[in-house]
Amino acid sequence: MTGGIAPVVISCGEPAGVGPEIAADAWRTLRGTLPLAWMGDPRHLPTGVPYEIIEHLGQASEIVGDALPVLQHRFPEPAHPGQPEPRNAQGVIDVIAACVDLVTYGEASALCTAPIHKKALIDGAGFAYPGHTEYLQALSGGHARAVMMLASDALRVVPVTIHIALEDVPRELTPELLRETIETTHDALRTRFGIANPRIAVAGLNPHAGEGGAMGHQELDWINGLIQQMRSEGFDLMGPLPADTMFHARARQTYDAAIAMYHDQALIPIKTLDFDRGVNVTLGLPFIRTSPDHGTAFDIAGKGQANPTSMIEAIKLAARMAGAGV
Repeated sequence: MTGGIAPVVISCGEPAGVGPEIAADAWRTLRGTLPLAWMGDPRHLPTGVPYEIIEHLGQASEIVGDALPVLQHRFPEPAHPGQPEPRNAQGVIDVIAACVDLVTYGEASALCTAPIHKKALIDGAGFAYPGHTEYLQALSGGHARAVMMLASDALRVVPVTIHIALEDVPRELTPELLRETIETTHDALRTRFGIANPRIAVAGLNPHAGEGGAMGHQELDWINGLIQQMRSEGFDLMGPLPADTMFHARARQTYDAAIAMYHDQALIPIKTLDFDRGVNVTLGLPFIRTSPDHGTAFDIAGKGQANPTSMIEAIKLAARMAGAGV
């Protein structure tokens, strides 16, 4: 088992997606190596998965080598792969909240969330949040802005703006938002990843980081000035750098994490470098949360085709972060 840490708790996610099967496959791979438990309705697990219902997380370590420890949360309906059941939507939401309680009060060391389907939650339960991350932030009290990091052995990258149209990025990208993202990333690298003096590379917004104003003005107007100011405050920052030259192997050796200005600028490099092992890590929360870097995959759910690698890596990273840094 992993250094005496409390178990990692895995939320069930959307029962009609690939979440239950990748959780079961992850248990098969990791059993006996670290303590974990799954919360959900055991009826939704793949047929033939050995599981044991537990009353509290303290029982998980004794069971996990032989069976998947399950914190039972009954749902109104069974699951049909690829077909979300609206009456199960509230159960998905309630499981996330219950798992947050477990990590908040120290019964679990970290939370690993299986994918949810936002439309299914909206249709079935009037889910009021843009996504998983925003709901977790609300459950934690909402005192800090949650920041998304994509992490693998090849790269850690953080997008400043995420799920917005490209035409909206220049308006949403503000000095306050960029500073807050850098500060949150810097703090997480120290406290969650065990890096005493984090080195952070910051991408420019425009091609060639604006090329002196020829290809955009934001770098000259304020990005350069903000980075210089933060350097004077003790942050080890590089940039703004042209995004097309900062993700090759030699460049990646010079920093611990990269800050990207928008979604694709961050996700294209990590998915190209390590598509299967990328992990979504939420920074800025008062607890550790990871998740696989993919969705519910309704088209292959229940067919035995889902690749559990990202879920396995997400659980392992959560345990390492909880156990003393990575």
